[in-house]
Amino acid sequence: MALNLFGRRSALFLPASNPRAIARARQAGADLVILDLEDAVKAADKEAARAAAVEAVAEPWPCPVAIRVNGFASDWYGPDVEAVAGSRADLVVVPRVDGAAVVAEVAALTGKPVAAMVETPLGVLRAAEIADAAAALIAGTNDLRASLRLPPGAGRERISASLQGIVLAARAAGVPAFDGVFNGLDDPEGFAREAEDGRMLGFDGKSLIHPNQVAPCHAAWAPTAAELARAERLVTAAAGGAERFEGEMVERMHVEAAERLLKQRSAPA
Repeated sequence: MALNLFGRRSALFLPASNPRAIARARQAGADLVILDLEDAVKAADKEAARAAAVEAVAEPWPCPVAIRVNGFASDWYGPDVEAVAGSRADLVVVPRVDGAAVVAEVAALTGKPVAAMVETPLGVLRAAEIADAAAALIAGTNDLRASLRLPPGAGRERISASLQGIVLAARAAGVPAFDGVFNGLDDPEGFAREAEDGRMLGFDGKSLIHPNQVAPCHAAWAPTAAELARAERLVTAAAGGAERFEGEMVERMHVEAAERLLKQRSAPA
């Protein structure tokens, strides 16, 4: 069940019912591909999408591939979980998780690690217990906005407390956290701003809805040349304990952060 999701920046969602999207995703360069059986697939296509997802993960991929099942309260949940259990998917993504029990159930039934989507008020309030049972947390920002009854046009700052709570829970549990999707397909500047905000909040990467978002996502999470240069100087100069470095007082925690930054030079295998 081991699957290391740390260091993976892009999690590309695509409808499992769309063979062209699956073919394109193989070449997209994403760190993780998620074949969706839930929101992206209309009810009439659920069974066909499930079969297509199982068939798709049976083929070689250049990255880990997950399947997002339908929610545990839906009629499709049971058949989805059963199908994933017999598939070669590397990961199961479960939507609208409100507690650790469903994560434990899916992990037990499938024998696979589970990424839990936190996208309801109750899920945010229980994020710590969910993170303890999951392999990763994914912020479901669209559903979260709807659950909170935010009006259209409410800025991202309106859910900043929820986003920080998800990151806090992930860090406490030692699992990665992925930011939610950006809906503007024709707004690359907006995507870049939101991705940078996600990195500043502490997310490990971001959920994506189009292959064109992969490259700017990776760019947002890539350390800058200045950050890398400073990290190299700090690691080289560190002698242990609290000390002065380039006009600042630094401790071991700062050196460890610099070492983590230097490890981001190359993408995960």
